[in-house]
Amino acid sequence: MESPTHSLPSLFKQLGLPDDPVNIDKFLTTHSPLKPELHLADAFFWTKSQSQFLRDEILDDADWAEVVDQLDVLLRKGRES
Repeated sequence: MESPTHSLPSLFKQLGLPDDPVNIDKFLTTHSPLKPELHLADAFFWTKSQSQFLRDEILDDADWAEVVDQLDVLLRKGRES
């Protein structure tokens, strides 16, 4: 199995968000859990360009799709305190 092309910190950087572990954890804690019926790209906290990027990467099954899926899973399960 090949390693993912991109990491979670690199996705945060691509989205223009702080990409260090503390800020990633803070983001996940703040925005988790997403409602099951809500598509990741439709969440209220994304800018229009962030939302479009996430949507395009999944629809095109592009390089970032695997790590976008990883972010989706992390936001749906919520963070354990």
